[in-house]
Amino acid sequence: MIRIEVPGIPPSLNELKRMHYHQWNRTKRDWAYRIALMSRRLRPPKPLDRAVVTLIYHFPDRRRRDPDNFSGKFILDPLVSEGFIVDDSFDHIELRHKKGKPDKRNPRVVIEIEEAKG
Repeated sequence: MIRIEVPGIPPSLNELKRMHYHQWNRTKRDWAYRIALMSRRLRPPKPLDRAVVTLIYHFPDRRRRDPDNFSGKFILDPLVSEGFIVDDSFDHIELRHKKGKPDKRNPRVVIEIEEAKG
């Protein structure tokens, strides 16, 4: 299993809806850079054709959040471009969301990637 810890929490879909497209693009580039930086030495020899991707969000507080508001868009696209997975379509990944322990000092998202069986 590949485990990548990325500092910060990507914006929710509600936040993205309110963003100007320039800010949206800057945020997307920022997350691609973060993931590339934190995963540099973890890349597999070749992209996984079928994978289970689990996103574990360690929010800074215990506020209620809906999992469907955190789609993983800014996380999955960089995983494809960085060579971890072939594609982020239903044919290639199973996506899971989890809520980790709140961490006020170090909010982050942990990405776990494992090859799908069968």
